[in-house]
Amino acid sequence: MSLLTVKLGWRWPAAGVLFMCAFWGFNLGVGLSERPDIGHADILTKAYYSLGLFVMGGLDLGTPQGGPMIGRWLLWISYFGSPILAASTIIEAVIKTISPYKWRFRRLKNHIIVSGSGELTISYLKELRKLSPKTSLLIIDDNIDPVREEEFKRRYDATVITGDITRSYFLAKLSLNNAKKVVLLGTDNFQNYEAAYKILELEPNLEGRILIHCNSIRFMRSMTDSHVAKKCINFNAYQLAASALVQHHLASHFVETIPKDVVVIAGFGLFGQTILEELQHSAEKEIDTIAIIGTDAKRRIQVVDEQLKLNNFCRREIFEGNISHPGVWKQLRDKVNLSDTQPIIILCTDSVEDNFRTSLWLKRKYPDAMIIARSYLPSKFAEDVSEQNNILSVSINQLVRENFPKAWLTA
Repeated sequence: MSLLTVKLGWRWPAAGVLFMCAFWGFNLGVGLSERPDIGHADILTKAYYSLGLFVMGGLDLGTPQGGPMIGRWLLWISYFGSPILAASTIIEAVIKTISPYKWRFRRLKNHIIVSGSGELTISYLKELRKLSPKTSLLIIDDNIDPVREEEFKRRYDATVITGDITRSYFLAKLSLNNAKKVVLLGTDNFQNYEAAYKILELEPNLEGRILIHCNSIRFMRSMTDSHVAKKCINFNAYQLAASALVQHHLASHFVETIPKDVVVIAGFGLFGQTILEELQHSAEKEIDTIAIIGTDAKRRIQVVDEQLKLNNFCRREIFEGNISHPGVWKQLRDKVNLSDTQPIIILCTDSVEDNFRTSLWLKRKYPDAMIIARSYLPSKFAEDVSEQNNILSVSINQLVRENFPKAWLTA
């Protein structure tokens, strides 16, 4: 079911009114110069001739005659209105066929423009519709799956356009001067910044109301001092997810445990790196040791330290290898005590299978540990397995939704 009621438009009610004008005119005894006895005909006949006015008007029936004045007036209203309504519908259909973009953009006002059609867009729209159920939506992408396009239209009541949002001519048609905000969620990072630059050129008043998502944290940080970045809101989904994970799930554990905590980040990709950054900002005084496991972990931690200027706020141990390899965990146990504490172990590689298999193995070895297994999309199966084994299943998608600022979702 759609979150919004289906919009029928004004023509269906107008057609109903015009039909009833003709039908009641006939019921009041009004006849026609070419069909004088129609006022005494049966109901189906009157309904048939009432519908016929939308096609031929009264050209084949003659003019209203006889009956009360009110009946003739009702019939005359239908005589003029029905063919005009039918003609306007045909003209609109022709315009839509000849110039679909112009027709779709014609009524855009106080709308939100969203670029991109991936899972991040779905997450954003779900939260947006909770707070702004009636805001007009225009979704643009250069390649939209037909099923996803139908979902945008039916579930989120959005207008969907296929096109390149970096094209200046295309941008000029989007009624940017009437837009509430622009949300750039495409997968091409450079394209998102390019589109933001051109949008600001066309409509400088949108400064501060353009959201740019960047998949690459390194690229986003390298763009920090650019004019575009300073005039827009820049964000990364993994950073939002890491913030939600620490605030909604880890903070309470830090409070409940008396000694400082041991945290294991098993998988040091983008999510693992943003978790480390968030822990420094939000839980620096709560942590004794952070152990990091990952392929190429030593090089990656050097890059993170250089970019973020992270300080050594706690003891830090780095282990290179795959989280599925028992040898890596043996190396970790030799340096970090996991048995006499209540450690937090976050399995956050890109492999959901490895994360959940390893989490089950670790829970058997360390039953008092807080084990967290990461996936990208929510999974009922993963939630069920996690609940059975006292493991916390989190999805990047869900964490992002939990942490969208309200200002991004309202006008």
